Amino acid sequence: MANEVAAPAGNAQASDADVKLIAGYPGPALLLDAAGSPILANAKGTGLEKALAGGAVTDIETLIGKAVDSTSIANATLTIATSRGELVLDVTAIPALDVNGAVAKVLLLARDLTMERNLRTTLVESRQRYKDLVEISSDFSWEVDAEGKFMFVSPQGALGYKAEELVGQKARAFVIDPDEYTPFPFTTSRKLDNIEMWMRNKDGSTACVIVSALPLVKNDDDSETWIGCRGNCRDVTEERESEAALARARHREQLLNYIVSQIRDEIEPHDMLMAAATASARALGAAGSRIYREDAAHDGFAVAAEYGNVEGVEDLGQKIAGLKAGDVINIDTPNWSALLTTTQYRGDVNGALAMWKPAKSEAWDDDHRLMLTDVANQLGIANEQIANHERIVALSRTDSMTGLLNRRAFYEEELPRRISRLERANQTASMFYVDMDNFKRVNDVHGHQAGDEAILFLRDMLINFSRPGDLIARLGGDEFAMWLDGIDEETSRKRAGQLIETSKQMVTMSGDEDHPLGISIGVAFFDPKSGESLDDLLARADAAMYSVKKRSKGGFEMAPPPGAPLEMPD
Repeated sequence: MANEVAAPAGNAQASDADVKLIAGYPGPALLLDAAGSPILANAKGTGLEKALAGGAVTDIETLIGKAVDSTSIANATLTIATSRGELVLDVTAIPALDVNGAVAKVLLLARDLTMERNLRTTLVESRQRYKDLVEISSDFSWEVDAEGKFMFVSPQGALGYKAEELVGQKARAFVIDPDEYTPFPFTTSRKLDNIEMWMRNKDGSTACVIVSALPLVKNDDDSETWIGCRGNCRDVTEERESEAALARARHREQLLNYIVSQIRDEIEPHDMLMAAATASARALGAAGSRIYREDAAHDGFAVAAEYGNVEGVEDLGQKIAGLKAGDVINIDTPNWSALLTTTQYRGDVNGALAMWKPAKSEAWDDDHRLMLTDVANQLGIANEQIANHERIVALSRTDSMTGLLNRRAFYEEELPRRISRLERANQTASMFYVDMDNFKRVNDVHGHQAGDEAILFLRDMLINFSRPGDLIARLGGDEFAMWLDGIDEETSRKRAGQLIETSKQMVTMSGDEDHPLGISIGVAFFDPKSGESLDDLLARADAAMYSVKKRSKGGFEMAPPPGAPLEMPD
């Protein structure tokens, strides 16, 4: 044992008893004199001996001084900086007294706590890490007993319940339709991983959880007894809701693409809206649908297209006026449950879309409303495109100054349709060919603005002597035409006379007294039985008007019947 003890320091004498005293200590041990100088050290204490001799461990020196001064044992846990890092020692200084009660020697014992402290710190950090992860996790751990009752639940609780509220309760009571799960995860006798099931939260809502479970058994000799199981649940409700929302969004996108493709396949505006109404109703499973467009002429909204059963939904259009862009409202009638939303373009409402289904059917949900809004956004663009198309068509058909039909629209579009309809109905009509007398003189003397006023006066006069279904056109310059449906020859004659009489008011707009402003009218009576062509009809009216011009101006003339020779102007 002596070979485990360092030689005495300096001239100090160490007895065999001293050597034996420190040799058996498992850690660093030193024997010091009353002044604190090393006398003897065991093998593990040589490093500490050198440190004391070199004055490098003042905290130990202070501890030794305390033991000597108090003549009692002194103890402290000291942290010493070394080249290899911090060293933690539990140091005890034990004074040995002589027969007079004075300190003769000091026994210094040290125990290395560095590894123990590091392990303890690591363990504390690990436990805190685990505790933090468990507390912030949406997962919860659990254990049930042989009766399927919770005997442990993670401290943070689960399903909106505190842990203590669940302990003692049967897990089965919190599962929706527990009989659908075989085996039941909370009482399984075999290991289960990632079983998806629906549970009931404390507030009554549902939660989707992924369960993994491990059975617990007790070994009795050669048999095993099931005593419960433990496991972990991970709440994936938000994930499932996100997946479901994404699936619904994809479904809406597919339906919208179908509806848009149906619209794009049509060329005619009315056919386009009819396709949209039909496709939208089918996509949403509605009994009927209706598309409204802004009707500027009547300061409201008119039905542009509809599909399905439209009985009992006549008043839906009255609700549009109170809606703002993007509004979606539910309207219930005795037979129908309807959804109504606006269509808009650049924030301005330009129509509406309505869908309805039987009142007793399942209520409209948020997906229906979103789908209706998506379709309405597309229809808002379509309504604007149709309105632009109509404006372009109107411009191509009308005279820019008077707003009346132009020559092309009158001769090539409207008259052929009117004549075909009259031939089917066997009804008569009259063509009035109207030309202003001495109009050029008005422009020459008073200027073109006065000429424009004269043109507008004649327009208003013709409108006043026509009915809503009649046609009036400005053929160019000071030439006008008026077509009166369903009128006989005698009435045509009277109407022409009334026009001439009223036109006398135009004399105040004349260029001068020698050239009074007025009108000349040629009237050609149309009888569908005659088989007369449109060109021949127009030629008769034109010839009758020029006959008036040639004769005296300021009057009217009835054209001779079809087949009679025409007196054409020179």
